[in-house]
Amino acid sequence: MPLAVLTRQHAEERNRARWTSGITLVLVLAGLRLVVYAVAGPNYGYFRDELYYLACGEHPAWGYVDQPPMIGWLAWLLQHTIGTSLYALRLLPALAHAGSIFLAGMLARELGGRRWAMFLAALATLMAPIGLAFGHLFTMNAFDPLLWVAIAYCVVRIVNTGNQRLWLAVGGLTGITLLNKYGIAFWIVGLIVGVVLTPLRSSLKQKWFWLGCLLGAAICLPNFLWQWKHHFPFLELMRNVRESGRDVVLGPLGFLKAQLEMIGFAAGILVIASVIYGFTKAGRSYRTLNCAFLVFLLAIMGLHGKTYYVAAVYPIVFAGGAVGLGAATQKRGWVWVKPLTAVLIAAISLIYAPMIVPILPVDKFIAYEEKMGIHQQKFEHQREGKLPQLYADMFGWEQMVQKVAAYYNTLSPEEKAKTAIFANNYGDAGAIDFFGPKYGLPKSIGNHQSYWIWGPRQYTGESLIVLGDDDERNMQTKCASYSIIGTAEYPLSRPDEWLNIYHCRGFKWNLQEIWPKTKHFN
Repeated sequence: MPLAVLTRQHAEERNRARWTSGITLVLVLAGLRLVVYAVAGPNYGYFRDELYYLACGEHPAWGYVDQPPMIGWLAWLLQHTIGTSLYALRLLPALAHAGSIFLAGMLARELGGRRWAMFLAALATLMAPIGLAFGHLFTMNAFDPLLWVAIAYCVVRIVNTGNQRLWLAVGGLTGITLLNKYGIAFWIVGLIVGVVLTPLRSSLKQKWFWLGCLLGAAICLPNFLWQWKHHFPFLELMRNVRESGRDVVLGPLGFLKAQLEMIGFAAGILVIASVIYGFTKAGRSYRTLNCAFLVFLLAIMGLHGKTYYVAAVYPIVFAGGAVGLGAATQKRGWVWVKPLTAVLIAAISLIYAPMIVPILPVDKFIAYEEKMGIHQQKFEHQREGKLPQLYADMFGWEQMVQKVAAYYNTLSPEEKAKTAIFANNYGDAGAIDFFGPKYGLPKSIGNHQSYWIWGPRQYTGESLIVLGDDDERNMQTKCASYSIIGTAEYPLSRPDEWLNIYHCRGFKWNLQEIWPKTKHFN
C-alpha cells in the first residue's frame, strides 16, 4: 500500500480517536449544560435569594449574616460588568455547573478511569436533578460543586505524582470555598481523617501540607474577623432556625432516600460503587476521598442538615464510582452494565428535569406534575400553592413592588422624603431594592438577616410602608394610625407571602434608637 495512503489512514484514525476520546465526550456534556442555560436561563423570574444576593452586592463586605462574602462580591461584579438580567445573572451558575461536569470527568481519568469512566462521571454530574437545579440559580450552591471537585482533583494529583506543593492549591481552594459557603468545613474534617488513616499521612511530615493549611486560614481569616466583630451572627441564625422548627428533618432512612432522589436514583449505583471501590486494593490509594465523603455524609445527617447540603460532594463521588464500576465490570459478560447505567441515569433525570429546571411553561408544568405524580422535595415547612416552593419563589415580586409604588407615588413630595419602605423578610426587601428604582421607589430597610446590619439609614419611623407582617395587631399597637394599602397576593407565588401591605404613620419609637432591638435572624 502506498505510503501516502497509509499516512492518510493513520491521520483519519487519529481524528476519529480525537473526536471519540474521553476528554471530547466530557466537553460535549459540559457544552450540553450551556444549551440548557440558553433554553431555561430567563424562565419564570428572579428567585427570592437571587434578589437578596443582588442587594448584598450593593453592600460588599467580608461577610453577611447568613453567608460568607463571595456571593455578594460576584453580585457586585455582575452589577458592574454584564448586568443583572436573568440571562446575565444565571450565566455564572451555568458555567460553574459546566466546569464541575468537566472536572468530574477529569477526576475520573486521574483516578485511573478510561473513556467510559470519564463519560459516566460527567453524565451523572450533568444529569443529577440537584445539580441541574443548583446550576440554574445565582446562589452559593451553584459554585460549591466546582470548587470541591477541584480540591479533590488536586488531592488525587498529590497521590499520583507525589508533588507536595499541590497542598498549597488545596489550601488556597479550601479558603476560597469557605468564602463561598461554610459546609466544606465538614468535608475537610473528613479529608483530614482520610489523610491520617491512609499512606497520604506522609504529607503531614512535609512543610507544604502545613503551608497549605496556613494559606487556607489566611484567605478566610477576614471573614472570621467579620463574624467575630458582629458577634457571630451566622451561629445565632443557625440556632434560631433549629429552634423554630422551620426546616424539614428526616431520619437516616428518609435522608438517604432523599439523597437518591436528588441524584436521580440511578446515579446511586455510582455512589455505592465509589464506596466499595475505596475499600478495594485497586482504590486503596484514593481512600482519602472515601473517608471524606462518609464523614461528611454522617455529619450532615447527624446534625439534621438540609438534604441538599450534601450535593456538592457528588461530582467527586461520581468520578470514583465510575472508575469503580469500570473495574467491577471488566469481564466481558458484564460490559453491558456501563451503558445500561448511562441510559438509566439519563432517562430518569430527563423525567425529573421539568421539576427542577423551568423548561416548561407554568400551565404545562402543573399538568406534567399532576400526570407524573412526582414532586419537588420539601426542605422547609411551608404551605404550598399552585407551584412548589422552588418555583413559587420566582413569582410575584415585581407585582408586589408595583402595588407599593402605586400607593407611594400618591404621597406628597414631603411625605415621600420621610417614608421608609420596611420589609420583614429579605425577599420583600430585595424585591423593592431591585425592581423599585424603575417605579420611583427608594431602597428598602428591614430587620431580617443582613438588612438589619445595614440599618435604618436616615429614617425615624414617622412614616413606614410595611411589608411581610402577618399580624395586623402590630400596626394597632405600634402605629399612631395605619391603613391597609394592598396585598402581596399573586396566584403563582407562595401563599405565606400573601400578606397585607400597610402604611404606618407615627411609629411609636424612633427607629434610630430602637433599631438594635429589632433584629430578626431566622
